[in-house]
Amino acid sequence: MQRKLLICRHAEAEDPYPLQPDFERELTSYGSQQARDTAKWLRENFSKVDKIISSPAKRASQTTRIIAGKLYFDEEMVNYEPDLYNAKEHQLVKVLSELPADKTTVLLVGHNPGITKLVRELADEMLGYLDTAQAICIQIELESWEQIYYTTGVVFSRTGQKV
Repeated sequence: MQRKLLICRHAEAEDPYPLQPDFERELTSYGSQQARDTAKWLRENFSKVDKIISSPAKRASQTTRIIAGKLYFDEEMVNYEPDLYNAKEHQLVKVLSELPADKTTVLLVGHNPGITKLVRELADEMLGYLDTAQAICIQIELESWEQIYYTTGVVFSRTGQKV
């Protein structure tokens, strides 16, 4: 079964204030606009997603809420997964491998370097680091998400490209 994995880096965040935890950094006004632009691209090219998984960090969750709203995705259904905060690619793959089989188009919102390394691993392609609010779609043939451990796909599209 063909599945689409949409991988998005959070939008631009404020520089940290003295003693401010990294987890609490919020989006800049430019970052909010980036998230709206990415959401528009996602809506125009994929129309809907079956599942959204996001890091709970403030900058990622703000990006996710903006995108979910534009996709008419019920925010109550977003899975804010603590393991996604600054996760390494193996942690991201583990979270994806636990998805239900009926989810075919999934959006993952997270942080570099983990999400870029995940894209490189899943696409078996050397790509530059994802910019803020950049999204990439990987098409992958999987009967179940558990197979993501040993299957690669192809980069189908990325932010700014028409599908």
